[in-house]
Amino acid sequence: MPAEMLPADTLATLSAHAAEADSDPAWPEVSWAALRAGGVLGWAVPRAHGGQESPYPDLLAGYERLAGACLTTCFILSQRDAACRRLRDGENAALREQLLPPLANGDTFATVGLSQLTTSRQHLGPALTARLADDAVLLDGTIPWVTGADRADHIIVGAVLHDGRQVLLVLPRGLAGLSVGPPLQLAALVGSLTAEVRCAQVRVDRRWLLAGPAVNVMTLGGRASTGGLETSCLALGLTGAAVGYLDDEASRRPELQPRAARLGEERQQLREQMYALALSGVTAAAAAANLRAGANGLVLRATQAALTAAKGAGFLRSHPAQRWARQALFFLVWSCPRPAAEATLALLAPDVCSL
Repeated sequence: MPAEMLPADTLATLSAHAAEADSDPAWPEVSWAALRAGGVLGWAVPRAHGGQESPYPDLLAGYERLAGACLTTCFILSQRDAACRRLRDGENAALREQLLPPLANGDTFATVGLSQLTTSRQHLGPALTARLADDAVLLDGTIPWVTGADRADHIIVGAVLHDGRQVLLVLPRGLAGLSVGPPLQLAALVGSLTAEVRCAQVRVDRRWLLAGPAVNVMTLGGRASTGGLETSCLALGLTGAAVGYLDDEASRRPELQPRAARLGEERQQLREQMYALALSGVTAAAAAANLRAGANGLVLRATQAALTAAKGAGFLRSHPAQRWARQALFFLVWSCPRPAAEATLALLAPDVCSL
C-alpha cells in the first residue's frame, strides 16, 4: 500500500490515542483495531498468504507516517511485521501456510524475541539455550525483550546450542514451562507491553523449527540481523512529528523559522538516503549504521528543540513534546548493534582529537 493510500482516519485514531498508548500499561486496542481496519496488517505479508506484499519503499513510507502519529503502536507493528518476515523467509513452508493468513487479517498476533542473539546481554553467556531431542527442541533460559508478549499467539525466538550453533523457531504461547513476566517499566512506549519471557525445559515440537541449526542463523539467506532501515524509519517518523510542531510554531514565531527549516532539511536528506538504500535492494551494514546514527542524532535534537520551543507547557504530561523527547531516547537502545551504537556515540560524544 503506498503511503498516500493510508486512510486518514487511521492516522487520526492513532494520534488521538498516542498519549495513552505511550503511558498506560495496557494494550492499545483502539489503535490496533484502526490498523486492522485500514489494511495495515497485510503490508508485510505476501499476497499468496492473504496480504498485500507492499514494496519495501512503500512499507517504509507507511511506517514513517504511522510513527509520526503514534510511535508506540507503530513499534508494536514493526515487531509483528518482523515475525511475519521471519516466517516468510524461513525454511518451513508449512508454517508459512499455517500462520501468515491469520496474521494478515488480524485474527492472530505474533512477535519476536531475538535480541539475545544480537544486541542484548552479549557480554554474558547465552540467555536462551536449546537442546535437540529426537522429535523436539528443549528451551531453557530467558528471552529478555518481547514486545506484546502477553498478547502473542506465537513468538519467533532464537536460541543457542551447546556447540555454538543457533536455531530459530516458533514458540506457541501455551506450552508448559513458558511464563511471561510483567510489562517492563519503560521510560516510554509503555503500552507496547514489552516483557521478559522465561523458558524452563520448554519442549517445542520440531515442526515449529524455522531455521537452523546454523552459525549466525539470523543471516541465513542474506537476511539482515538487526539495525536495518525500519528502525531508522521510525526515528525519522518521530522526527517528522517534532518538526511539524516546530513549523507550526514558527508560523507565529519568526525566530524559530531558521531552526525549524534546518531540522526539516536534515530530515529530508536522511529520508533520501533511506529510500535510496531501500530502492537499491541491498543495504550494506556500514550504510545502515551511518543512517541509523544520523537518524538517532536528529530525532534527539528535533524532539528536544520541540520541547524547548514549547517552553514550560511542553514539560507537562499532557503536551506531546515531552512524550516525543522521551520516546527519542528509545532509539539509543532499540536494536542497536555495535556499529550503529559506535556511530551514534561518535556523533553524541566526538573524540577529543577531533574537537
